[in-house]
Amino acid sequence: MRALLVVTALLEGVTGLMLVALPSQLATLLLGSSLDSPAPLTIARVAGVALFALAVTCWLARHDGQSPAARGLVAAMALYHTGVAIVLAYASIGLALSGLGLWPTVLFHTAMTAWCLKTRR
Repeated sequence: MRALLVVTALLEGVTGLMLVALPSQLATLLLGSSLDSPAPLTIARVAGVALFALAVTCWLARHDGQSPAARGLVAAMALYHTGVAIVLAYASIGLALSGLGLWPTVLFHTAMTAWCLKTRR
């Protein structure tokens, strides 16, 4: 479980900071479309802060092993990764958005879902 928590802390932490600092550039990489007005930029930055908070939580829990809290955190991460994979796949299939990083990100979140589910057992 430690490796899962560390990987999540590092990758989601960087993604969160990128969303706070460069939300439009990340949106362009993922979706092929920039964020051009204050409202979507603000929502992206709020999401970035949430991702960074998830990263900090994972980092702080990395030594907790099989505690009930750590297992709950991994269950929540499985839900998060599943939701992100579905939302981004829909963005491509249903909304015809496309960016260089879109499908690699869908595959990454799908793999992370599987890792979370395997670790949670």
